[in-house]
Amino acid sequence: MFRTALRNVLAHKARLLMTVLAVLLGVAFVSGTLVFTNTLSNALQNSSAKGFDQVDVAVTAKYQSSKGDQVGSLPELTQAQLDTSAKAPGAASAIGVVRGFTAIADKHGKLLGDGFSSEGGNYWGRKDPRYPLASGRAPKGSGEVAVDSETARRAGYKVGDTVRISVDGPVLTPRISGIFTTDDGNVAAGGSLALFDTATAQQLFGKPGTYDEIDVQAEAGTSQAALKSALDAALPGGRVETQTGRQLADDQATAIAQSMSSMKQGLLVFAGISLFVGTFIIANTFTMLVAQRTKELALLRAVGASRRQVTRSVLIEAFAVGAVAGVAGLGVGVGIGAGLRGLLGTLGATVPDGPLVVSSGTVVSALAVGIVITMLAAWLPGRRAAKIPPVAAMSSVHAQATARSLVLRNTLGALFTAAGVAVVLAATTMDGSDGQAPMGIGAVLLIIGVFILTPLLSRPLIAAAAPLMRGFGVAGKLARQNSVRNPRRTAATASALMIGLTLITGMTVMAGSLQTAIDKMASSAIRADYIVSMANGRPLSPEVGKTLATADGVTATSPLRNAASRIDGRTEFLTGVDGSTIGRLTDLAVESGSFTVGGSRVVVDEDTAGSHHWSAGSRFTVHYEDGKAQQLTVAGVYRGNEMIKGIMLDTSALAPHQKDASDMQVMVKTAGGTSGATKDRLEKALGSNPAIKVQDKKDLSNSIAQVFTLILNMVYGLLAMAVIVAVLGVINTLAMSVFERSQEIGMLRAIGLDRRSVKRMVRLESLVISLFGGVLGIGLGVFFGWAAGQLLSAKLSTYALVLPWGRMALFLVLAGVVGVLAALWPARRAARLNVLAAIKSE
Repeated sequence: MFRTALRNVLAHKARLLMTVLAVLLGVAFVSGTLVFTNTLSNALQNSSAKGFDQVDVAVTAKYQSSKGDQVGSLPELTQAQLDTSAKAPGAASAIGVVRGFTAIADKHGKLLGDGFSSEGGNYWGRKDPRYPLASGRAPKGSGEVAVDSETARRAGYKVGDTVRISVDGPVLTPRISGIFTTDDGNVAAGGSLALFDTATAQQLFGKPGTYDEIDVQAEAGTSQAALKSALDAALPGGRVETQTGRQLADDQATAIAQSMSSMKQGLLVFAGISLFVGTFIIANTFTMLVAQRTKELALLRAVGASRRQVTRSVLIEAFAVGAVAGVAGLGVGVGIGAGLRGLLGTLGATVPDGPLVVSSGTVVSALAVGIVITMLAAWLPGRRAAKIPPVAAMSSVHAQATARSLVLRNTLGALFTAAGVAVVLAATTMDGSDGQAPMGIGAVLLIIGVFILTPLLSRPLIAAAAPLMRGFGVAGKLARQNSVRNPRRTAATASALMIGLTLITGMTVMAGSLQTAIDKMASSAIRADYIVSMANGRPLSPEVGKTLATADGVTATSPLRNAASRIDGRTEFLTGVDGSTIGRLTDLAVESGSFTVGGSRVVVDEDTAGSHHWSAGSRFTVHYEDGKAQQLTVAGVYRGNEMIKGIMLDTSALAPHQKDASDMQVMVKTAGGTSGATKDRLEKALGSNPAIKVQDKKDLSNSIAQVFTLILNMVYGLLAMAVIVAVLGVINTLAMSVFERSQEIGMLRAIGLDRRSVKRMVRLESLVISLFGGVLGIGLGVFFGWAAGQLLSAKLSTYALVLPWGRMALFLVLAGVVGVLAALWPARRAARLNVLAAIKSE
């Protein structure tokens, strides 16, 4: 039986080619993901580990948790603690580290990097061992800065050039005193690093006389553990914590591995979808092969082969196909991993140098996925093959599905579908995150149910296309009849395409609805013409708000300033605003009281008010971060949203209790409204700062839309693999169907059907099957998009279902195009059949 199985594989290698390709693509996706993420993770870990070469023990402040009415805080590391660390037994030297955000502009005034990876720090003394100078000298005074060599290379800077930088808003123009090299992982990944002398860095980052970290290097012969123990004994307990350089490197490696794990899991989900779609092709292929070999299998039974041996022979064929696909997929996956790393560099992302990592786990996973998926998909056809009675060897008639099996299938499908719909509908009534898991379970049940019912659904849905098919004459009539001749085969082929379109349509519906909801939120809650913020979301200097208030054409401004506080024994975040102007800059519905902010009068969103049982006129005591308390009065309760919510009070009441005040955003109202000229005027008033964004409401919506568009395009790209696999399934089914119907096609040719009509018949059959899968996929996608939207609407009051009719029509057209393209080769093959040879075939 083993030799028989291998001979069958070799005999049907052309018919198994599409199956091998389908499995190969899925395996390549899996192995490519593993190679890419392992390579990237290894490179980042090695790069970050080099950054700790100069650190034997790091001393950091220990966060003091909130207790009672005391707001949690992070103590500062003082000069005294730095001196104590330097004198600890076994310490050779100690460096005070200061960190903060520093944006660097290129020579054209554009922000270098993406802003989120633009870092600043201090250069220690005249020769900092962490940052060897490649040229120039150490920075000295507020008018000088040193930049990393990669940033200098990308921007074309050299020693002596003047560079535009920004820390928290105002533009600075220091001279480059030196260019240094670094093993900093952030720089290796494409970020920038600007260094000032220590006093300047402390002043710019709002940390005068204090440090973020103290890096201590051990004397020769002193271990990191011994130095850590000495520092623990020398420094005050409970206020600081120490970690060895090895611990820091290990923690960083763990963090990188975790971040890579999230990316890996996301990519593997899409790889799993491709493999799931591939199972339909595998099952369909082996089902058709078994049907075509009925007499052969029956003869094996007649000469003594047991049912188990017949099933085993089919599984051996599947094992051979899976092994070949696994090995080939692994090779392609290694190429994909290498290509993705190169693609990142092409797109402007800097990836640290490192070898291509192909681990033993990747090899085992690729082979296991290829073999296991193929054998599982082939098990049911193999089981059916074992049930072929020996008497079938006397007839070429294939066994048809019994009425009992069809009733059982339809009943099972109806139960799965009903259960899936019920669970999804129940999930829509739950609160946000609570409904996610039930909705996922319901979605899986519903997809399984629809797949089982697809043979039943195929007849009425394909019959609906009969009027259109009549326009193609005999070829159209034959195509429609052929597409419903074997409903199970049609169902398996259409379902592969259905799954991809379900996910694509669902994501498109959700993205479009979310974008509309955000547009409504921005237009209904904000009256301000412009929102000013840092490009990377970090806080702004209060000086930005003052500058905007005096700018030409500005009629009103208000900062949005966040601060932690303690109310009723729990942490609440306050939002400081300009009470005299906030009413003109926002349009928030007032549920009770009045929208009055000033002195001790505040306004509170309805959720916060409900959690504290407040109403208009209620009084409460707030404990600020400096430990002082104040009694505030709720002047009004407003309806908040995701953009504006919380407790609003006047900045004049909040500022005295803040050590380092900073604004998250500044809202601006202008006399002439929004225009290109007004926006340019505001940007110039801020010194054309590359680190600051000036956005109107449309810009704000567009920036959020860009995120959705990026995610959607990524999903389209990742699901494209599943669609490609589905296309292979259509090609495979049609090609094998043409082979199976060779005699029939020969007879049609003999009685007058020309080659063009034969081609048209096969193409129309493919078109009908593809459109059938497209209709099911789009319908399910709309349902899932609506259901997921119901969960979001509980958190997003402006959410409403928006159906992207244009895109859905495009998806349906593309499904038809897929069908036509998939039929090109099978149609050509059918038209070229020799009439006499086809008539004589069995």
